[in-house]
Amino acid sequence: MKINSRSGLDFMERIQQEVTARRRASRSDEAYYTSKLDEVWHRARGTSAYASLGAFSMRAFRDLPATSKDDLKARPLDYLRVPVGAGLKYYQTTGTTGVPTPTPRTDRDMIANTVSVAEAWRTMLADGGHRALILLPSDIVPVADLMVGVCEFLGVPHAKAYPYTTGISDWDRIIQLWEVFRPTVLFVAPGVLLEFSQVLKRRGLLARMRESVELLMLLGEVSTPELRAMAGQWWNARAYDASYGSTESGTLAACCAQDRLHLLRGANYCEIADESGIVPAEAGREGRLVVTPLNNDARPLLRLDMGDEVSLSGGCPCGDDAPVVTVHGRGTDGTEIKGSRVRTRDLESVVYANRDVMGYLIELAEDGTWARLLLERDPGTDRDTESAKNDLIQRRTGERLGFRWDEVRFVNRLPATTKSGGSQKSWKRSNFRVVSEVVPV
Repeated sequence: MKINSRSGLDFMERIQQEVTARRRASRSDEAYYTSKLDEVWHRARGTSAYASLGAFSMRAFRDLPATSKDDLKARPLDYLRVPVGAGLKYYQTTGTTGVPTPTPRTDRDMIANTVSVAEAWRTMLADGGHRALILLPSDIVPVADLMVGVCEFLGVPHAKAYPYTTGISDWDRIIQLWEVFRPTVLFVAPGVLLEFSQVLKRRGLLARMRESVELLMLLGEVSTPELRAMAGQWWNARAYDASYGSTESGTLAACCAQDRLHLLRGANYCEIADESGIVPAEAGREGRLVVTPLNNDARPLLRLDMGDEVSLSGGCPCGDDAPVVTVHGRGTDGTEIKGSRVRTRDLESVVYANRDVMGYLIELAEDGTWARLLLERDPGTDRDTESAKNDLIQRRTGERLGFRWDEVRFVNRLPATTKSGGSQKSWKRSNFRVVSEVVPV
């Protein structure tokens, strides 16, 4: 995160004061949110989408209908208040649920998001003698740049290694880098971690490589508790669901040392859409998350309905009283398998429960009446136990998902696309394959 002006430095210090004050606050500060919402409302009036807004008041804000994420994706340029070429950086969403969304960000966007996340992780990363390796595809999504900015802000030595940049950085080069740099923290997409772990297990290197690693910060895709427990066991390290947000909104929640995601309430005004309407985001509530990012500059958004079903809780042992958010996913994110709608989290709670699976691929018949689950075996497991594991997976699938697989098979290798991770990975596109003819493995 580079700051090249006095105004940029002043802005950074202002954001730092705001987010740290909100983390210490024991209750919401109405005056703070009124002032910040007034600012973002004013910026929003400079866009085509919000041009009809009148003067700001909290009543006007609460009367404003939610902004649909589908509408944002359908006409993304209407929500910009600056030309695409006026941002400091340009990103696009991955397009996993539709057409990629153009997302320029100004220097203020970059500063505000970086500082809010860095302050949330300060106690975990700063002053701990950490060295971070960023194993995320950079491409045209912001997550790797954000991790670089966080490390720079906190003074954490770091290196970037993008394993899928063919001919530039492959696994061999990353292993060579590792021998010298000895990272203690990995910022890594779950799929990338699965692939890397498999490579190291096959080469007999995992025991030696994991000696320096203390934290696995999983980003860029969904990670489930079962996957984190499995990866943490392999690496003898603590695995975290590091953050939650989107390219359009910025980061909305960040993890604490208890592996719980806390809403970043200094940087966002969060609400819940439930059967009674849109209500404040308080512990004990559940519904769809509605967010107004308080510092978005290039694309100010008001009451953006994320579409994600969430539940909020409190009383985290870490001491942060910001609500803990559990993200259950969009209701439309599931994929129909033999008459049941299945989401990533539901399936992976079954697949990774035994902690010895390196990845999976679902094969579906065109008419939806047949489904096979292919599991990539851990190189070090006993194949004689696979029949019992198959039976266990079938039983858990029936109990939790409401159907049985026509076949469950372990295989040596699955396509790299099932684990390429981050910006390259879409669950529906990379973990599913429709087959016109059922072929035995």
